[in-house]
Amino acid sequence: MQVQHESDAPEHPTTFRVLVTGANSGLGFAICCRLIDEFLHTRPSTQTLHLLYTTRDARKVADTSKALHAHLSSTLHKLNHRNTRGLVGEDRVIIEGILVDLAKLDTVRALATELVGRGEELDAVIWNAGIAGWKGVDWLKGMWGMLTDLKYATTYPEFMIPDVGLVAAPQVASLRSSKKNVNEQDVPEQPQLGQVFLANVFGHYLLTHFLAPLFSPTSRIVWISSTGALPPYFDVEDLQGLRARAAYESSKRVTDLLALTSELPSTALYVRGLLGKEQGGRDAMALPKMYVTHPGVIATSIAGLNWFMGFWMLVALYAARWLSSPWHPVDPYKGAISAVFCALSPPEQLADLEAREGKGKWGSTTGVYGEERVARTEVPGWGYCGVPGRVPEGSVTTGMWRGRVEGSREGREGFEVEGARVWREIEELRREWEERLGLED
Repeated sequence: MQVQHESDAPEHPTTFRVLVTGANSGLGFAICCRLIDEFLHTRPSTQTLHLLYTTRDARKVADTSKALHAHLSSTLHKLNHRNTRGLVGEDRVIIEGILVDLAKLDTVRALATELVGRGEELDAVIWNAGIAGWKGVDWLKGMWGMLTDLKYATTYPEFMIPDVGLVAAPQVASLRSSKKNVNEQDVPEQPQLGQVFLANVFGHYLLTHFLAPLFSPTSRIVWISSTGALPPYFDVEDLQGLRARAAYESSKRVTDLLALTSELPSTALYVRGLLGKEQGGRDAMALPKMYVTHPGVIATSIAGLNWFMGFWMLVALYAARWLSSPWHPVDPYKGAISAVFCALSPPEQLADLEAREGKGKWGSTTGVYGEERVARTEVPGWGYCGVPGRVPEGSVTTGMWRGRVEGSREGREGFEVEGARVWREIEELRREWEERLGLED
């Protein structure tokens, strides 16, 4: 499934504004590149792309800006070489870098304050930034898996060594901490926040709330998940993954639960709270929609491998694709197709599709030779579209997790119940931390 072309009929100039987090390298950078390419190829010539991307420091902002402008120049050169209807200028794409660290909520609030102060509507946001929370690799287990079951071992890896119980740094400094003669007991104690949960989910969740004034009913909130977002890694009693044996996968399961249940009556109260519409009507169509995607298995620096082991991991990923795995785009640019599809596709290709067939998790998939496309991915408990037994056309039905069970009404109901609980608890957490952040004003 590809982004459809819109009409190139004359119209008033407009700006399509999209925000991408974690864009200095890997998938985030690839998403930005693909957004530029798809936009220039599919959107009317009267429309401008304003691409806002985030990194954690000023040096990365500058480096990323230089790289994205170089990519834009290359794309324009290729496009204008083939274009017989007039040259496409660089002014069709505005590239702007901004700072945020999703693990530091004061920077999340600062970014939102800046953007809301501008008053410019956001057409799409892509919540990509995150951390893995791994501390190493079990090489013996990994090599055995590669030799005996390559496709499965690289799709659902069980050889990463987790750093269990990672806690984020304190988020709110005491108003009196800089004063003299302050007793230690006078400094308010802050509850722990799981570091991986904060960077991957909660920082984005708070940013969504703070940016709500910039969303319209047609805006899209695109979450990045993973093929490894599986039930064994998540315990609803441990929302933040502080006890999880795989906090990264736990956070991605939370992402699936949030996005896929975001349009159900059982979560409507919490979704309206997140988007600042508590007093609004019951019509969920008046709210921006959430989508969940995953890039398949791609080669990025998130695993923290040295160059030698990184090379052999890359070889293993390509070998898995050549052995007909559907989930190995390998190249981050190919893996970016699903997120860009959800951000740019016309309403009749996405919102209407989900309205007809049910809400799904959109994955980046490839053929043996690397021809990428977007396809629905089965989510344990939810299925392909929230309807047990229904498999919409174009869904991927190979390369399945071996712990899967056939979809059932009970499983679907359990997923919704778990999703509603996650929404309730994360909304309560949001209100608590919003109040704490307000102490700094």
